[in-house]
Amino acid sequence: MRVVVVSGIWPPDPGGPASHAPALADFLAERGHGVEVVTTADAEPASRPYPVVWASRSSQFRHPRAALLVRKAARRADVVYATSMIRRAAIGSRLGGRPLVVKLVSDEVFERAARESRYSGTLDEFQRVRGGARLRILRATRNGALRSARHVFCPSAYLRDVALRWGLDPERVSVLANPAPEVPPMPPREELRAELGLDGNALVFAGRLGPQKAVGVLLQALVDVPGVTLAIAGDGPERAALEARARELELGGRVSFSGAVPRDEVLRLFRAADASVLPSAWENFPHTIVEALAVGCPVIATAVGGIPEVVRDGENGLLVAPGDPAALGTAIARFFADAQLRAKLSAAAPGSVAGYTERAVFERIEAELERAAG
Repeated sequence: MRVVVVSGIWPPDPGGPASHAPALADFLAERGHGVEVVTTADAEPASRPYPVVWASRSSQFRHPRAALLVRKAARRADVVYATSMIRRAAIGSRLGGRPLVVKLVSDEVFERAARESRYSGTLDEFQRVRGGARLRILRATRNGALRSARHVFCPSAYLRDVALRWGLDPERVSVLANPAPEVPPMPPREELRAELGLDGNALVFAGRLGPQKAVGVLLQALVDVPGVTLAIAGDGPERAALEARARELELGGRVSFSGAVPRDEVLRLFRAADASVLPSAWENFPHTIVEALAVGCPVIATAVGGIPEVVRDGENGLLVAPGDPAALGTAIARFFADAQLRAKLSAAAPGSVAGYTERAVFERIEAELERAAG
């Protein structure tokens, strides 16, 4: 089988698709399938054992360019798999005469509206917003692209329920959780902490620094929890504003920004930290949750989207309401004040994602790709 993998982001970009797409491409290539990747990038991606073709993000024609790259690659392939750039993948696969399988990771119409400050409510509330002509066009083209797919995977039951409201065929939409990574060998935890400069009560946030992650809420929460440090691994449009906010809140040396780091380094940070924290305003099923739990790092997160499907309050993490710095600060303080609770959550973390192996998840995707190609 020959597969085109389409992803709008690719290493060294941070974000779930930039982790999922190369891991799946590597898996398929190792299984003997032909693989070609189509992505967008700021500079030429690093070489891989398979071709990675890209459209420059600096080009005003990057969207049609990406669709044409998908079309060209699709004509050499049997099936197209898209984990983002779904409209462009749908156009390219149709022009190339090949079936499409999609991994839906978000409501990108909602995310675009939030990113452009056109909407400030929740994802669920957004589904009931009628909007103007532009919004209706974006929704119609999104829905048309998804309906053209042979199958749509959603990482959470929450997102599947949202997608079914768009008129998708329930028989062609299934839940497939994001996989937990295979944990590489690591030094002892105390040695890691010393190497990574983590001391005392240490939290880690990993992810894209944009409106969705609401890191500003986390910074505000830390004001009322002295003695706790936060390492932020990731980059994005809000980084400069968040660094300024940390200074404004006089968090000083308690908060560090390291920028984008490789996935293995994120795993090392999680292993060294006391907890991972995710203050998101909205979510689907974040990769960083299963990554943290897999290495024994409990999660303190907001109870939004698919997060409660994997983080169980008081079992492998703590859950709070979104947009509430006081509630988040209280949860962080509770976590560090109770050694027995910390030990319990840490011990339960790896086992809570033991069934989310990459092999099991990727084999299911492989089977669906073969069915579509056949």
